[in-house]
Amino acid sequence: MTDLTATFVERGDLGHLALFLWASGASGLLVWALREIAASNRRFEDFVTEIARLERLFADPD
Repeated sequence: MTDLTATFVERGDLGHLALFLWASGASGLLVWALREIAASNRRFEDFVTEIARLERLFADPD
């Protein structure tokens, strides 16, 4: 990684390096957020399924 950084410093492309690091970080945060949202949706779906199961259980006169 230091060789890559040294190459950017020598060529004067620090702006491109900063932009790349920012974009990489933003993309990583987006992937993390989407995974968390998907996990949250699965947990909520499991919760709703259990509530529906309990309602069927208590509604049955047996």
